[in-house]
Amino acid sequence: MKTIKIWNDAPSEKQLADICRGIADGAVAIMPTDTLYGICCDALNVKAIERICRLKGINPDKSNLSIVCADISMAAEFSKIDDRVFRLLKSNTPGPFTFLLKSASALPKVFKGRKTVGVRIPDCDTIRKVVDRLGHPLLTTSIEYDGDDYAVSADLIAESYDNRVDFMVEGGDGGLIPSTIVDCTGNDIEIVREGKGELA
Repeated sequence: MKTIKIWNDAPSEKQLADICRGIADGAVAIMPTDTLYGICCDALNVKAIERICRLKGINPDKSNLSIVCADISMAAEFSKIDDRVFRLLKSNTPGPFTFLLKSASALPKVFKGRKTVGVRIPDCDTIRKVVDRLGHPLLTTSIEYDGDDYAVSADLIAESYDNRVDFMVEGGDGGLIPSTIVDCTGNDIEIVREGKGELA
């Protein structure tokens, strides 16, 4: 499996071009975030999404799928953001949160059975720069691991996912605490999973 090593969360232009070329061609990759490493693909590529769902045993009709956006403006293209949600995102992104929002029609058919989508704008320049250059979101889901070392060590993550993904973007040690999930679809904003970070 190919590995692209990035230092200090600062990918070069060549690295960004290589990563985006692979993603645009339908690759499935592991990338760093501000929480756990994530398994990622082009959020508009149905075949790549289905491949990730098979890899993790996810039924997209019953699970909330999450996308990584570069900023609030991109998030607004793929989810419904009212003034209340906009203020929440402005105060807490980039950050380690997954916001459950009502989905918009710009998402592909694999999302159509779901009325909600998880939106992440992580505090990780590498993945946000990839998304910004790509011009639309990545679908992302956290890696699975047997022991803490296999979540933290990039080498062990690469070993675990060798032959299961196309390449890995290595950005140092991974984390162990997942994102905090914030449900914004109802009348009240509700934290449905406590994770990394505290809402402002």
